[in-house]
Amino acid sequence: MINIAILTGGDSEERVISLKSGQVVYDHLPKDRYRCFMIDVQKDHWVDILSGVEMDKNDFSLNIKGEKIRFSCAFAALHGTPLEDGKMQGYLEMLSVPYTCCNGFVSALTMNKHNTKMQMAQYGNRIPMAKSVLLHRGDALETSDFSALGLPLFVKPNTHGSSFGVTKVKSLDALIPAIEEAFRFDKEVVVESFLPGREFSNGALRVNGEVIVLPVTEIIPDDEFFTYAAKYEGRSKEVTPAEISPELTAQCQANSKFLYTALQCSGVVRFDYILVGETFHFLEANTIPGISPASIVPQQAVAYGWQLGEFFALLIEEARKSK
Repeated sequence: MINIAILTGGDSEERVISLKSGQVVYDHLPKDRYRCFMIDVQKDHWVDILSGVEMDKNDFSLNIKGEKIRFSCAFAALHGTPLEDGKMQGYLEMLSVPYTCCNGFVSALTMNKHNTKMQMAQYGNRIPMAKSVLLHRGDALETSDFSALGLPLFVKPNTHGSSFGVTKVKSLDALIPAIEEAFRFDKEVVVESFLPGREFSNGALRVNGEVIVLPVTEIIPDDEFFTYAAKYEGRSKEVTPAEISPELTAQCQANSKFLYTALQCSGVVRFDYILVGETFHFLEANTIPGISPASIVPQQAVAYGWQLGEFFALLIEEARKSK
């Protein structure tokens, strides 16, 4: 049996989503191959949820009823800090524990929406993106500074996920309150021009050295954009595979493959887009995409032809091969 530590929980507002993702992995991984432990990570308190035993962080092990349990792989099911932002990966690497997500540098980069866009800007129009401005807490704010971006605008925390603190701004009078709301979640805020179009998402992963791009999903939210409620409370319709032309599907998947390679990703990564006319515009990368029952990547994996247990096992075996 292969011992797997499913990292879940975390300290951010995304904790509840992480716990759901971790439970899905625990429920679906083949029990005849993997012995799974859900590890709830909260600051320096890391506990096996089932037994209540605290993990020994000196060697990433558990001691349960006299048995010392070491792990062959850490499954990344923790959204936000301290895993999606790259903090934990260095620790795992020092202990030679493989993990199923991007390395610390790539995770930290892609968690930062602005820096990801700056990284991709070197490729010019190969990856179209919305215009945006980065703000730091304490900056003097004048609404006239954003007139070049037009209206509506999106205001987002720069290093936060699951649409926490995101506001669609339709008037300049509403801009400063939206920025203040975003600063509740982060010390940096992105103000981004609105892209009029349909929203899509596309996952990719590496298998045996080849980047595999999953089917494309169209997201049709009940609200004006893909809010927290749309993502996790059923307030959206998600169509997988997306009902678009073969040419548009190929364009989206080619962009995802390019992004996955250019950003040096590993594990499964989800890329989000807005389709404006006949062109996909890149929004952001999610290096630990949601894998709860309501999440997009599981839908895409099943549409590709994998059962969830098989898909999760594939991520583990790819991580162990790369050790």
